[in-house]
Amino acid sequence: MSTDLKKSTERVQAVLIKLGYDEISIKEFSDSTRTAQEAADVIGCTVGQIAKSLIFKGKTSQKPILIITSGSNRVNEKAVKEFTGEKLEKADADFVLKHTGFAIGGVPPVGHAAPIPTYIDEDLKQYDEIRAVAGTPKSVFKLTPEIILEITKGRIIKGK
Repeated sequence: MSTDLKKSTERVQAVLIKLGYDEISIKEFSDSTRTAQEAADVIGCTVGQIAKSLIFKGKTSQKPILIITSGSNRVNEKAVKEFTGEKLEKADADFVLKHTGFAIGGVPPVGHAAPIPTYIDEDLKQYDEIRAVAGTPKSVFKLTPEIILEITKGRIIKGK
């Protein structure tokens, strides 16, 4: 593991190694990868290949729910209710940090403060490779849709 990585990014790298994916390396960039478009521009891939990790709050449970969606898609909160069993609310920055340990713009698919129910956009399956943020708005790692499903223990959903 590189000691040049930021602390949040090191945490993600450590989780990937623990899960048996020590071949996945995180890259840090000088430019922001905070939005899907910024990430695609910096990395040189399509926006659709960016796996956005978005935290929502269950309206009834008030618990975090992670939706990992293709960068070219928006989360259809009404459609997702079919899978989560409750309406979703937007989560504010404090809620996201409290439940994930990461700030908005740097939330990775793994390494959260505690396990979070995870739902993954089926559109990501169309790509051989995808990219996910790795703990900061300037860090990214490359993986496959199969790996993101395995490391998150997520459930594939249709978002439309």
